[in-house]
Amino acid sequence: MPRLPVERKLARDVAKALRGFDMIQHDDRILVALSGGKDSYTLFHLLDDLSRRSPVRFTLVPVHIDQGQPDHDPSPLIQFLHQRGFHLHVEREDTYSIVRSKIPEGKSFCSLCSRFRRAILYRLSDELNCNKIALGHHRDDAIVTLLLNLVFSGQLKSMPPKLIADDGRHVVIRPLIYCSEPSIVKLSSSYGFPILPCRVCGSRPDAQRKAIDDWLGDLEHRHPDVRANMLAALANVRPSHLLDPDLWHALNLKVACEDTLDPHDTIAAERLIRT
Repeated sequence: MPRLPVERKLARDVAKALRGFDMIQHDDRILVALSGGKDSYTLFHLLDDLSRRSPVRFTLVPVHIDQGQPDHDPSPLIQFLHQRGFHLHVEREDTYSIVRSKIPEGKSFCSLCSRFRRAILYRLSDELNCNKIALGHHRDDAIVTLLLNLVFSGQLKSMPPKLIADDGRHVVIRPLIYCSEPSIVKLSSSYGFPILPCRVCGSRPDAQRKAIDDWLGDLEHRHPDVRANMLAALANVRPSHLLDPDLWHALNLKVACEDTLDPHDTIAAERLIRT
């Protein structure tokens, strides 16, 4: 079956991320975290296709965490993987009850829930002999995270495309980091991926994230390229134009240069002034 245009575009974006950040090497055994949402389905679909085409040989180990949420049924995901020749490892661990007991009424579950998931994934990575963990975060997640940190945490950071955990053993990769959410939605809809709903997330939205999403949506309505420009900014950093003394010292910066002039232009301008 020929690949869809949106699929080819997403595959190019994934290839760019894999090459740019050296995400996958020969004989890697990659745990692919599958929540049953559109992002993780797209991640697995693209990596599976790549593994069949690429000269670099790597193995995918699909994993789903059942956190004990009410009425959760992973059987559509199990069937999807079976049809593609994969066994889905389902890890059942009731973190939902713990999260409900810890989070006050009206507050979002997302942060604590994701920390539990990350700890479980690290453990499973060891148990299943995987040397990398692939997550389905995409371009729009990176942009929202950048703005959340900037506005609410006073930090200039986004999602790293490749992360080594604090223990130095677990490597997390985000192959979809250049992929746009609209493209992922289109691919997911085209293939009819059997989405597993997360009623818990929708019942308690993160107020700060919603504020950023609403603002971005309004800005994008007036400036359609805003998300693409924000992503480009993450790859076009001017350290000398930031206010981090540690960064200045680490890079041995002495003084910032103007954006409009490179060193050769500066020399030429000085000569003109002297004459």
